[in-house]
Amino acid sequence: MLQSRAILIRLTKLTETSLIVTWFTQDYGLVKTIARGARRPGSAFAGKLDLFFGAEIVWTEAKRGELHALREVAVEQWRTGLRKSYAVTLLGGYCGRLLEQAVEPGHAEPELYDLLRRALDHLDAAGASLRALTHFERELARLLGVDSGRRKPEAALRDALGDLPAIRRELAGLLGEPTDFP
Repeated sequence: MLQSRAILIRLTKLTETSLIVTWFTQDYGLVKTIARGARRPGSAFAGKLDLFFGAEIVWTEAKRGELHALREVAVEQWRTGLRKSYAVTLLGGYCGRLLEQAVEPGHAEPELYDLLRRALDHLDAAGASLRALTHFERELARLLGVDSGRRKPEAALRDALGDLPAIRRELAGLLGEPTDFP
C-alpha cells in the first residue's frame, strides 16, 4: 500500500456506485484511483471526496494500468471557500486541469504539489482574481522551465503543452482579461 498527502482535482463517474478520483499527490505526483462503492449510501468515502479537498490517502497499486484502488481518505483541508463563487471554482479547476496536462502520472513533483496547494489555499481565502490566474501560470511556466521572461506565461505554457484547457477563455473573461487568443 502507498500513502501520501493529496489534493483531489477530478471526480469521474465510473459505474453506478464507483468513481475515478484523480489526485495530485505530494510524493507520487498525479495518481488516479478507483473509489469502489463511493456513491453508495453509507460508503466509507461518504463526505470525503470532493473537489479541492486536501487529504492523506492510502491506495493499493494496480498490477496493470494506472487506475489504483483507493483504500482510505482522511480529509485535512475542506477548502469550502472554493465553492462560494463560480469564478473561484472555475479557477481552482483550471489549476488542476493545467497540472494534469503538464505532468505524467506517477512521477513525484513536490514543487508542483506545493504550487497547487498554495494556489488553492489563496483562492479559498481571497477568491478569484486575474492576478491569481497570472501568478499561477507564471509560476508553473517557471517550474516547468518554459518561462523565458519575454512573453506572457500563458503563451509559453500553450507552446509547451500544445494548448491550454478550454475553460481558460471563459475564466479570463470572467476575471476581466481580454481574450485575444484563439
